[in-house]
Amino acid sequence: MDLVTCEISDAEPEEEEETSKNESDLPPEYCHYRDEGCEYADSCLDCPFPQCLYDEPRGRQRWLKELRNREINRLFAGGWGVRELAGLFGVSQRTIQRALKNTLPTSPIKQSEEPNKR
Repeated sequence: MDLVTCEISDAEPEEEEETSKNESDLPPEYCHYRDEGCEYADSCLDCPFPQCLYDEPRGRQRWLKELRNREINRLFAGGWGVRELAGLFGVSQRTIQRALKNTLPTSPIKQSEEPNKR
């Protein structure tokens, strides 16, 4: 736009000063910004998370899913069934099974699957 304006007005183009290359970046203590936080903390400096949830792709969604899965595991250990948990959380029974996958005991290796040692 500057070129078009200069050509129309027949004025000499102004030279831009290269201050960005000569100026050093200000240290953080001299930068003033508003720390508004998010729904989990009043300010970023008081955040309970080691890394901001919004810095990672789907970070908030992943965190909420982990909370849900921990609660599913706790209730399952307390005697709730898969069908009741699915109704309680509003998800499918398969989703409940996926959440319980890491906590359910795995079946031991069958004797027939072990290699014969002779």
